[in-house]
Amino acid sequence: MRAREMHPLCCLVADCALGGGGGGGGGEGGGGDCSPTKAAVGGEEEVVAVAGVLYKWTNIGKGWRPRWFAIRGGVLAYSKIRRRVAAEPPPEAAAAAAANGVRLIGVPRGGVGDQPIGFVPLKISSFSESKSDDKRFYIITPTKTLQLRTGSAKDRVAWIEALVSARSEYSLNGGVPCDQNEGSFSTEKLRNRLHAEGVGEATIKDCEQIIHSEFSQYHTQMKQRCEDYLNFIGSLPRELEVVNSGDASAIEKPQSELFKHDCSSSGKCSEYSNTESSDDAGKQEVGQLSDEDEFHFYDTRQSFSDTAASPDLKMRCSNSGSGAHKFGELLAIDKTNEYLLSSSKRRSELPVPIEKEKGVSLWSMIKDNVGKDLTRVCLPVYFNEPLSSLQKCFEDLEYSNLLDRAYEYGSRGNGLMRILYVAAFAVSGYASTDSRPCKPFNPLLGETYEADYPEKGIRFFSEKVSHHPMVMACHCEGKGWKFWGDSNLKSKFWGQSIQLDPSGVLTLQFDDGETFQWSKVTTTINNLIIGRVYCHHHGTMNISGNRQYSCKLTFKEQSFLDRNPRQVQGLVTDANGTKVAFLMGKWDESMSCIIGDDASKVNSRNANQSTGATLLWEKNVPPANPTRYNLSSFAITLNELTPGLKEKLPPTDSRLRPDQRHLENGEYEKANSEKLRLETRQRMARKMQESGWKPRWFQRDTEDGTFRYVGGYWEAREQRKWVGCNDIFGNNVSTLCTSASI
Repeated sequence: MRAREMHPLCCLVADCALGGGGGGGGGEGGGGDCSPTKAAVGGEEEVVAVAGVLYKWTNIGKGWRPRWFAIRGGVLAYSKIRRRVAAEPPPEAAAAAAANGVRLIGVPRGGVGDQPIGFVPLKISSFSESKSDDKRFYIITPTKTLQLRTGSAKDRVAWIEALVSARSEYSLNGGVPCDQNEGSFSTEKLRNRLHAEGVGEATIKDCEQIIHSEFSQYHTQMKQRCEDYLNFIGSLPRELEVVNSGDASAIEKPQSELFKHDCSSSGKCSEYSNTESSDDAGKQEVGQLSDEDEFHFYDTRQSFSDTAASPDLKMRCSNSGSGAHKFGELLAIDKTNEYLLSSSKRRSELPVPIEKEKGVSLWSMIKDNVGKDLTRVCLPVYFNEPLSSLQKCFEDLEYSNLLDRAYEYGSRGNGLMRILYVAAFAVSGYASTDSRPCKPFNPLLGETYEADYPEKGIRFFSEKVSHHPMVMACHCEGKGWKFWGDSNLKSKFWGQSIQLDPSGVLTLQFDDGETFQWSKVTTTINNLIIGRVYCHHHGTMNISGNRQYSCKLTFKEQSFLDRNPRQVQGLVTDANGTKVAFLMGKWDESMSCIIGDDASKVNSRNANQSTGATLLWEKNVPPANPTRYNLSSFAITLNELTPGLKEKLPPTDSRLRPDQRHLENGEYEKANSEKLRLETRQRMARKMQESGWKPRWFQRDTEDGTFRYVGGYWEAREQRKWVGCNDIFGNNVSTLCTSASI
């Protein structure tokens, strides 16, 4: 048998299965695990491998499929079964497996194992039985869950015992090898060079001794670090289970402990998880595995070198002298630090409505006001959502973390990734418009809105700066970037639909001076009279930069027979016009990119079938109770008004608008009466503008005509001095008139 050849009855490399060689690594792509056995390390009896057929849940379409599983050296490998003509494997193959110390569980029917397609490191895994099916069990890793089923209840007991035993053996023998020669090195080149320079022999020996001494100390330190690291990794399954059981006990009864290191007399080993609440535990775990997925089961060193833990957590783990640090305590500390970043805990749902809402037909509203000036018709709050258009401007910054990534890439000299994340951010602002049937409140002239989100690292402010035409200006500061712009919508009514054409330029400027500008695309709202109201965005968005790259995004216009709507495709070109990256995705789902030579080969037809694309942005999971307004989790927090915040706000803030507040609380009669009062009062806004009214916090730029933030708002907020900010929502009409002289 050739070296590295696959054994016919085991998805292990032949030289490992035969007990030869100790050092080769199994890893993801290897054929098996070649970690040192007892025979290789201490001359004792070799650890017996285990193999057999298990049924693995793949997906809803394919269901349970037989796979060949094998255990060796603390790693569980599995592969698809290569079909044979005969129903049973050849007897000489089974004899060869027995001769090589492979223990078979069950009878492999229909074929033998092919090349491995997945590996599971048992040291960081836990095991769980199904309560209703005595043939099913689960293998749970920090990232994935395998649902497995045996041919009999007896086989399930045997497999779990084998898995627990393999994990224990790997933990006991998984230390750092103590080969004295593994750290040796030669100083011959150094000696020859010193001889050439005329250095004496005594001095050369002193230099060699110093180098050997320093290297020996360094090697000892690194070896100790590695042992501490492995000890810490070995304790993770228990610590993770403590965290999970602690969280569950707050809601349900306390769960039993894991890893009791004993087996009952009935043969069922208790050293595995038994915490699932039903037979459908696999649905509740972290994702189901599919054979078509790209498998990323890492060994212990790989999985925690790329961990997503905070830098502070990594530092504490690497500097620990032993594995005594509790992983659950570290996670709790990091969560506490994250919570302290925000001024208060954000709400996750809207208040429960006080009144029962009555439906209103838009057609009846239009029919009853035929021939009238619709600008003087007050639509009921039934058609509004409890947000203003100023707050909707801030909703576009839900995924501001994309700009943080763009800043980081640019600061490292990667301008291409910077513009790709900027393009993803420009698309992400449309994700919140999906299935939003209600319109936001039209702000009053001089109305403002602030948003201070320290947990996201951003601070936002907006103001309505013009009533006719209606223009809103905003300014936001983030981690290494500033974002500002103004918007004005021009509408066209087509009977069953309305088309909104935004005008205005959005500007993004990074601290290193790089600037990007773009304008929004057209939005069409359909089925205003009959049918379910929905919107789609279409047109071309050009993102121009002042340095090397620019981007062109195309929002595909939706047709009646379109089977794949809401598509967005784009190209990034350099200063010479060369295509360097391609973007594809949907504005309500995600955006991905392809970089390099492959980008020039992608066209609009095969864009969605392209493989090897890098994910840039993905829409957040919707809230559990979005209400009929279908607000995102981020949008639910925008109009929240806490007692501590109320005393800091100016009298012009949208949170203080009474009709909007009554609508959020479900007081619909009060909301309608307040809306009528404010809209009647707002009709004086044009006279105010004609009398010389000026915005308080923004000023029109003489160069490009956009409104720019003049500063001073946050300083006034700190001092609680709102000079020139009148109570525009109050009952006193004179306050509206006095603001015209400001």
